[in-house]
Amino acid sequence: MKRIQDQVAVVTGAGQGLGLAIALRLSQEGGKVVIVDLNAEAGEQAVQKIRARGGEAIAYNTDVASWVAVQALAPKVLNELGQVDILINNVGWPCSGAPLPEQSNEVWEKSLLLNLTTQFYCCKVFIPHMVQRSYGRIVNVSSMAGKDGNPDIIPYSTAKAAIIGMTKGLGKELATTGVAVNCICPAVIETEGAKLVGREVHETLIGKIPMARMGQPEEVAALVAYLASPECSFSTGAVYDISGGRATY
Repeated sequence: MKRIQDQVAVVTGAGQGLGLAIALRLSQEGGKVVIVDLNAEAGEQAVQKIRARGGEAIAYNTDVASWVAVQALAPKVLNELGQVDILINNVGWPCSGAPLPEQSNEVWEKSLLLNLTTQFYCCKVFIPHMVQRSYGRIVNVSSMAGKDGNPDIIPYSTAKAAIIGMTKGLGKELATTGVAVNCICPAVIETEGAKLVGREVHETLIGKIPMARMGQPEEVAALVAYLASPECSFSTGAVYDISGGRATY
């Protein structure tokens, strides 16, 4: 049986990489997927991939780093689909690797905006609707960098750590509403974005994984599918590691 049959799932940054893998999996689980991506072409291509597999999807070319754009997105989705059951906050930006004194203020601000503020914005606009319906599943994408604090990518590590704090707080805040909020902390996943940190940092991060390999987007998507489903009924404010053994505590 498909776990989220006829539910509406909003997935940010779903035009490629991890977001696309999550969107494809949620579609396979019966969900109607809303592809939200800044790249309009990538968004439409994602829709076509889902439809080619018999799924339902629509795309919105939206900059979730803009509060005005996110405010406009929510009513558009609700007017077209009538409801939002699932929100996957996947948009992120892996900053280039460098010691903190060498990181620019612009990199710091961009990292906080794209990795953290985007999730705050999307939660803010969709939570009232979920609470009104007494049901919702929110999955925030954090990172092992947010738990361990990776050197040379301090802006990224800081933003991802803040996502964990936001998730825990929201989980408690919404605990009696029927809306569950959890986050995932992947280690290095094999996507194009993972290469942006630079080869040296990239190899260092893989070296921390006992399984001695990168994770696959589909492996992460499988975990997200559970967290986004009604089966995830007694877990909120939780942090789920998917790290190839790196997280052993």
